[in-house]
Formats: sequence, structure tokens, C-alpha cells
Amino acid sequence: MTIPGSPVNPAAPLRIESLRLTDFRSYARLDWQPGGMVVALAGPNGAGKTNLLEAVSLLAPGRGLRGARLAELARRAPGASGGWAVAARIDGPEGRFAIGTGIEAGQGERRRLLLDGEPAAAARVAARFSCLWLTPQMDRLFTEGASARRRFLDRLVLALEPGHASEVAAFEAASANRNRLIEAGGYDPLWLATIEDSMARHAAALTAARLHVIERLNALLAAGAADPFPAARLSLDCPIGAELAHRPALAVEEWLRGRYAATRAEPVAALSPQRADLGLEHASSGLAAALASTGQQRAMLVAIVLAHAALVAISRGAAPVLLLDEPFVHLDAAHRSALGEALHRGGAQVFCTATERDQLAALGDAAIWTVGEGALRHA
Repeated sequence: MTIPGSPVNPAAPLRIESLRLTDFRSYARLDWQPGGMVVALAGPNGAGKTNLLEAVSLLAPGRGLRGARLAELARRAPGASGGWAVAARIDGPEGRFAIGTGIEAGQGERRRLLLDGEPAAAARVAARFSCLWLTPQMDRLFTEGASARRRFLDRLVLALEPGHASEVAAFEAASANRNRLIEAGGYDPLWLATIEDSMARHAAALTAARLHVIERLNALLAAGAADPFPAARLSLDCPIGAELAHRPALAVEEWLRGRYAATRAEPVAALSPQRADLGLEHASSGLAAALASTGQQRAMLVAIVLAHAALVAISRGAAPVLLLDEPFVHLDAAHRSALGEALHRGGAQVFCTATERDQLAALGDAAIWTVGEGALRHA
């Protein structure tokens, strides 16, 4: 999305030129050229619209917009291979490139990632391709448990810091290792201190990344990046974050090492960044998202997605791909129109779904496709 005065080149967004699916969800095989920057997918529930958005989301590292197990993505029909594949040709500021991903039957929960036909680390793929999404399930984000909100925040961070997932994984691995040693007893204190040092470094680094993204998003929202959607304000409920707010990172690492060493008889979770919670409130009224109406919650989530898209574009020089599943639900007419206008002027390629064609009126001049029975038809 374009912010006045930002260094974004709107002529060089990420753009999916073609998408190929093989035995993915409801699609036995699909070769599709979306053919636009604002792409609308219309069809009844169960037609396969969200499956297409999910396929695009899997071009980035992670479990995609549904968070499904990888084996669940394979088409279930006679003759299906038991595996699945998604591949795309993408144009971006550095030129055209290809991403492919998938699993073979029986491969388990590790999927391949290919960049221009060669195996690639997740961070390298994340550095080339980013996508953001808004789904109906996210309407429950601020009325459910903290883990879902934390995963949402980490997706926001990952789009800006491709190495963030590695920091999270490294902390979790070190924490699990420490717990096993303590439970087994008879551990080497020097070895345990080495593990706790790793935990402290990764905990401070990943928490600092979360705080940095929250700070930048709040600044953009306060500056009107998502107008006329409400100026939402994010916060992080985390004791490590509270320490980082007034102490240097190295001092916080030392503090964490001391706390871990002093609490070896207690659960480490009390000082785990994986117990952090993301807060959201209406900036002007202070109304917490958990107390807001469904429509207010959806409007605040739209504001975050628009501001985050702007932040990614500013930081990376190219707008990310936006995946919006039923985005106009719970929005009033004025906000539906405002969202449609924001998507057209934002510079990002957008994939948007709706069950009825008239719900897409706010998108104006969009490339509209009718989805059904494992196929697409240009409307």
C-alpha cells in the first residue's frame, strides 16, 4: 500500500503471473493465469475459493492461511497421488522467479521449498515472497486464546524479518532441551547454562522483533495509513518485552540468564516469549477488541492488514500479495466502498473471495473468476 512520502515503487509489486496446482484440495490439476492486480473469486461455499487462497499462502514458509497439517492438503479422490504440489511464476522488483512447494505421499509434515527449481531454505524464500491474509476465522482472534494472537503477530513479523521463524524455533528447541535435562536430573550445570544462554539470546531477539513491528505499525496507524478504518493500537503483554522497553538487549539477556539459572526447579514458561499475548484496542476510544462488536473487530483487523501491507512495501520496496477471504462480511456500506478503493490504489496484487457477485461491487474494475467443480471460468 502506498503512504504519502514513502519510498515505495508502486510499479514493482509482487505479482503472481501463473499458478499451478496438482492434487491440491479440490483441484486435480489447475493451470491458471489470474490476469490482474485485483482478482476476485466468486462462487458458493465449498466451490474451492479459499483453497486457491490457501495455495498462494503456501508459497511462503509456514502452514498457510488455514494452518492445516500438510497431509490434509492432498486431494482425496480415486486416483489421487496422496501428495500435492503448488507452483507459481512471480514477477517482482528483482525480476521474474518461480516458487514451488509440496509433499509426496507418505512424506509426513516436511514440505519441499524450491526457488527457481532449486531447494531453498525457508528464510531465503521468505526474503523473496511475502503475502498477508484476512479470513473469517480471524474474527475470533481477540476472543480466543493468546496462542492464536501470538501466531498472528509472528506472521506480521515474518513478512518483515525472514529470520524470525528461526529465532522462534531455536528458542523452543532450547527450552524443550532444558526441560528434558531438568526432568531427567543429574544434569551438568555448565551444559545447562549453555542452553540457558541460547534461550536468553533467542528470547530477547524474537521479543525485540515483535516490539519493533508493533511500534512501526502503531506509527503508521496513527498517521492514517488505514483511513477511514479505525486507528487501532497494538501492544505486547510480555515481561521480557517490558524489560526491553527500558533496558538494552544485552542487559535483558543477562537478566534472563540469571532468572533461568535461579528457577531450575520451576517451569520456564513463566519467562517464555511463547507466553506473550498481543493486545488490540481502538486507539481513540481505548475499547479493547475483545469487548468490541464483530463489525468493529473486523474493521480493526482490516486496518492492521492495510497498515501492515504499507509497512512491508516501505521496508521491502514491493507490496506483498494480499489474500482476502470474504473481506466485506460484517462491514457496512461505507467501509466496503473504502476497502475497495484502498485495494485499487494500494499497489498490491489482491485475491478476494465472495459467495455472490454483488458482494464484489466495491472492487470496481477487477478480474472476476467464477469458481466451481475444481475449475475456474473468467466471468
